[in-house]
Amino acid sequence: SLFPYLVFLGFLGREETRAPVDVNYGFQFLLIFVFGTIPCAIYCKTQLDDILANLDWLHGSAESLLTVTNLIILIGARRALAERVRL
Repeated sequence: SLFPYLVFLGFLGREETRAPVDVNYGFQFLLIFVFGTIPCAIYCKTQLDDILANLDWLHGSAESLLTVTNLIILIGARRALAERVRL
């Protein structure tokens, strides 16, 4: 559900949360995955008469956005931890 996730993003972006900028961006990027997957699923159902999970070429493309999201969050967390160790 979108509304609770948007509330989560709102809290994550607050100054007192002190979330690393890259981690915050990674969680925001997840919305691109969601909004990218929905049109793919609709296209599969209406034009190809199948579900997204059964069409590997399109499903893999959509899931690659999730992989990018995970990498952004991971890199952001790693940078934040490395910066904390230097302090």
